Amino acid sequence: MTICRGFRQGANVVALALLVLAIGCFALPAWAEYADVVLNKRAEKEGVRPVVFPHWFHRIRFRCKVCHAELGFKMRVGANDVLMSDIIDGKFCGACHNNEIAWGPERCDLCHTGKPGLPSGIYGGHETGGPGRW
Repeated sequence: MTICRGFRQGANVVALALLVLAIGCFALPAWAEYADVVLNKRAEKEGVRPVVFPHWFHRIRFRCKVCHAELGFKMRVGANDVLMSDIIDGKFCGACHNNEIAWGPERCDLCHTGKPGLPSGIYGGHETGGPGRW
């Protein structure tokens, strides 16, 4: 009887530890390596919200060279002069955001999600909560 009782108590401790661990995992913010990049060089001047580019999301799916070598993005914040006309013409983001691979440039609300006044820059690093949190 005491062996059985000890086993049940041990099982309860293990179950409680697993529950605490599981709750802790869900309570932590999502890790988003490579951060979010806010683009607001022109956006608000043109009357739209800043772009929040989820670099981490794209980096999960593609190697760096896809965008930085093949599409021409320079590896420095603010160094790329991207216009909506370029995207519509299939350059930069428009190479994939063409309504075939990903949504097209007419879906402004999916990229221009930043809060007004948010300055350009890299936000979050590995501690960001993901896209649209800014």
